[in-house]
Amino acid sequence: MYKELIRPTEISIKDKKYKVKGNVIRAAVFARTNVIEVLTADNERFYFIYFKNSLIYGDKLDKVEEGSFINKAFHEGIVIESPHPILNALIPNQSVSIQNKNKLFTQLQIHYSLKEIAYIATTLDSFFDKDELVKIIDKVFFHYRRSGKFMKSFQIIQILHDFVPSLKSANERLNSQEFNSYHNFYKSSSLPSILKKDPLFVELLCFQNRSNPEMRVFLEDIFTKQDCLLELLVLWIESPKAESIKKYTDFALQLVTMKEWIFILGEVNINPYRVLPEAKSIIEKMIQEDNYETAALFLLNFIHDLPTSYDAILNSLWGNLNAGFVGSHLDDFIFMFQQLVPEDHSKLLEQKIFQLAVILLEEHDLKEVHEKLLPIQKIHPYSAVIRKMNNMLALLEDPDQMMELGDYYAEFKQFDKAIDCFFWEMELQPQDPIPVQKISRMYHHKGMVKEAATYQKVYAQIKSNQGIG
Repeated sequence: MYKELIRPTEISIKDKKYKVKGNVIRAAVFARTNVIEVLTADNERFYFIYFKNSLIYGDKLDKVEEGSFINKAFHEGIVIESPHPILNALIPNQSVSIQNKNKLFTQLQIHYSLKEIAYIATTLDSFFDKDELVKIIDKVFFHYRRSGKFMKSFQIIQILHDFVPSLKSANERLNSQEFNSYHNFYKSSSLPSILKKDPLFVELLCFQNRSNPEMRVFLEDIFTKQDCLLELLVLWIESPKAESIKKYTDFALQLVTMKEWIFILGEVNINPYRVLPEAKSIIEKMIQEDNYETAALFLLNFIHDLPTSYDAILNSLWGNLNAGFVGSHLDDFIFMFQQLVPEDHSKLLEQKIFQLAVILLEEHDLKEVHEKLLPIQKIHPYSAVIRKMNNMLALLEDPDQMMELGDYYAEFKQFDKAIDCFFWEMELQPQDPIPVQKISRMYHHKGMVKEAATYQKVYAQIKSNQGIG
């Protein structure tokens, strides 16, 4: 229910030629790289690549090619669909500018190491020609090789081989004799040892194998030491554990509000009202500020599993929510009935049931409304409103009882349905003034003064014909 409260994450996109706005529809987290998909009002799709929470590049794409990094991220990464409260945290700025492609890699050198640039290049294959990206990675390889940094050059050729496995020159270099010792190091060394030499490799390896508990724990440890709170939180969202709530609450509140954290817990099917002591005060404040519907939307997902300490809040909601809202979330409120049959507030309960019946009758036929109210009848069998609904259902198939059925409809403010019943009776008993008088009253209640006056005249004429003064 809380999703009704989450506004779409909007992003403004600037280019030399245009400026458009769109909504983020999903994001994919792939280790320290994020991919954001944005849909504009004209159904144009933009994709943006972030590395270490900084925008790298993005542009409009008509299609995401299979085998591209974006495609891989949405299939192998952690995907967050809109609406989700973590999306705002994944996007550092709600305004992005599409950079000049020709200057991109020159600018990247200001902020990233050459090895990081080689990896970043592999994430941009939806925007750049693959051969162009291969040349950039090759330049980094040869730079390290000429500098005598053979371990780094080996790491770059690994990146290139993973990027284009079919590239003959990369295969030959990767399997050359000069790199044998490095192959052996990666095959025989422990993850902590490799991490010291090649943290990016280990990070990606652990992320891609995060279904392995040991790999996941190792990745969490890497992120913790690097203070990567956002990545830690996303990892936890993918595979949440209730026993670590306190730890991750501390992390989360550095990135999102308490209300958003309540939403996030709901998204991963953890009852925030049982694990977050602070949640109750959030709801109580909403009640104090008369934000009853908002408070209800926060609670309804867990209405079946709220602590008894929330009973006073539920009573307050039941007393203040309008019947239209209750009707639109009826299944959840039926359970609230079961918890909160207020024996000492039967008048209030009857009032709410009546309001609910009025709303339901406006949207559904009598049989459907009767079925929807059956659970309430089981909980509150002596309800006068329910009894009247039962009587109406019994009268529905009896043409001789249309007048009484019409009176019931009128009582529940269903004036059109009441008019239909009284018309039926008027046709059967054309000399009876009472159905005509009732039709006049119904039109009066509907604010249709002219029609009410017309039937009032017909009523007066019938009475006159009968010699009634």
